Amino acid sequence: MAQFDALFQPIQIGKLTIRNRIVSTAHAEVYATDGGMTTERYVKYYEEKAKGGIGLCICGGSSVVAIDSPQGWWKSVNLSTDKIIPHFQNLADAMHKHGAKIMIQITHMGRRSRWDGENWPHLVSPSGIREPVHRATCKTIEPEEIERIIGNYAQAARRAKEGGLDGVELSAVHQHLIDQFWSPRVNQRNDEWGGSFENRMRFGMEVLKAVRAEVGRDFVVGMRICGDEFHPDGLTHEDMKQIAKYYSDTGLLDFIGVVGSGCDTHNTLANVIPNMSYPPEPFLHLAAGIKEVVSVPVIHAQNIKDPNQAQRILEGGYVDLVGMTRAHIADPHFVNKIKMGQVDQIRQCVGANYCIDRQYQGLDVLCIQNAATSREHQGLPHIIEKSTGPKRKVVVVGGGPAGMEAARVAAERGHDVTLFEKKDALGGQISIAARAPQRDQMAGITRWYQLELARLKIDLRLGVGADAATIMDLRPDVVVLAVGAHPFLEQNPHWGAAEGLVVSSWDVLEGRVAPGKNVLVYDTICEFSGMSVADYLADKGAKVEIVTDDIKPGVAIGGTTFPTYYRSLYPKEVIMTGDLMLEKVYREGDKLVAVLENEYTGAKEERVVDQIVVENGVRPDEKLYYELKPGSRNKGQVNIEELFAIQPQSCLAEKGDGYLLFRIGDCVSQRNTHAAILDALRLCKDF
Repeated sequence: MAQFDALFQPIQIGKLTIRNRIVSTAHAEVYATDGGMTTERYVKYYEEKAKGGIGLCICGGSSVVAIDSPQGWWKSVNLSTDKIIPHFQNLADAMHKHGAKIMIQITHMGRRSRWDGENWPHLVSPSGIREPVHRATCKTIEPEEIERIIGNYAQAARRAKEGGLDGVELSAVHQHLIDQFWSPRVNQRNDEWGGSFENRMRFGMEVLKAVRAEVGRDFVVGMRICGDEFHPDGLTHEDMKQIAKYYSDTGLLDFIGVVGSGCDTHNTLANVIPNMSYPPEPFLHLAAGIKEVVSVPVIHAQNIKDPNQAQRILEGGYVDLVGMTRAHIADPHFVNKIKMGQVDQIRQCVGANYCIDRQYQGLDVLCIQNAATSREHQGLPHIIEKSTGPKRKVVVVGGGPAGMEAARVAAERGHDVTLFEKKDALGGQISIAARAPQRDQMAGITRWYQLELARLKIDLRLGVGADAATIMDLRPDVVVLAVGAHPFLEQNPHWGAAEGLVVSSWDVLEGRVAPGKNVLVYDTICEFSGMSVADYLADKGAKVEIVTDDIKPGVAIGGTTFPTYYRSLYPKEVIMTGDLMLEKVYREGDKLVAVLENEYTGAKEERVVDQIVVENGVRPDEKLYYELKPGSRNKGQVNIEELFAIQPQSCLAEKGDGYLLFRIGDCVSQRNTHAAILDALRLCKDF
């Protein structure tokens, strides 16, 4: 542990002692239910981090203080009612019994929300200027409403204190109401709440004073701010240093959290939760600049995933605490694994942003590579316990995410596991994705599994395409098929896949087909694969048009990720075209002609190119399954009631000769990496 001694130094925040310097910072979990209450799922999610050794969690990103700041459509925590108090008491007790501290971020979101649901409010902002990301209109806030909302903040803080939480963080980041008043691009008032620096600071200052008057000096009150709005007419880093010092000098704040970038446009939103296309800690300098001018501890969290990285940041004195939020979504036992000298066993975040992109779609936060995260309340384990039943011979076929997880979990249970993979390396479709620009860190998922499978001494047989005879020679008790799928080019015979007129994104990314010079990419899926292959081809110097039958290319990619693709594709002059279906392809001389049809008008267009790449998802590889199914005891069937309830498959307890057969992942149907890993974990945890 001496290597990471800076991480484990206690720190005083106000009158509160935090046991180490690692923080899970405020993020919207989309777990609060029953009107915004922190019920069992919410508590178990945070308790797992406390069990895992974290020092401080700041929960409830953007938790609302007033009923005219909607929270229901994305299930944030509701601090506008005393009903939250007993729920907070459950949360605080769960954290404190494991030695961790728990705070909550409180806010009024002003214009940064939606009005079309949950009370249908008129949103408010300092000058009635709409926000681009949420596209919601708003009214100019009136002085009487300002006074009411100040009181709402104070009462929300009281509820947090009465609920046993250790503090509150005022959100003045991401263009919530406090920093909407700060920014001249949003606040164009000429009364006491706008114009001069002091007037623009007034709303935040009155909120801070009211909160402190309500909760007293012993309760922690912090504020989260951005380090630079990154808008030509927005608040600069020097402006933010001035603002941070102004509030710090009051003596009313106990800490300041700093993130880089505003996020009221799609482009700046991508900065706030940097995905794998960004370098490590890209905005640390902004937090360090603010630390120079304030007298309270500074927290910074953006793309800090590795314990060595965190140690270096703290040793350098850049900030006082490091936020490792996505790191703890990927592995809530991050801290304990460092303590126990198990750094190689940390399931390190790869920056896929599956978690936060779901949140921006109003879906619950999940981890692309850890299916147990947020399902603790259902009994999905982060730590796999040894089986107390019979030791089984388990054969897994396929070394993609589903197969690797199945082999890992079965081996952790204590079984004798053999894993076949027909290629010379593990990874499956993860390895293909990692070949694309901006997606290389996906390979980190496979690296973790490689280390785990080696630690567990699994019989790993690479370069072996297992057939039924090979499998039966091992006399298995359980066979798990995770053989994946193949690109689905045969769906439309008029594309000419059989004649070689079109190729798949896999063909290009795996190097089986050289990039063309003038390329049409036809993408029916609109997720990562199509955009990735277009980016890859453009990187190789191709002239590229990406066409989709959906409304626009990349439409299914999340809000923190699609802007990074657009930043890459526009400078390379990639043409992005929506609403066109690829009807057929034919050859004309040494060129290919793509016939495209407009979905709405039926009008046809043609493109003359030298290569056509089709991304149409995948088709399951089912041959081996149907060969093994007749001889299996359960005829290859999974009891879905038991599976969905996270219960053991009853066939595991039934006596009989022969083997049980299950198939998981894309060899059943196409979904995604998270779904494949979930299939494996919830099935194999009871082997």
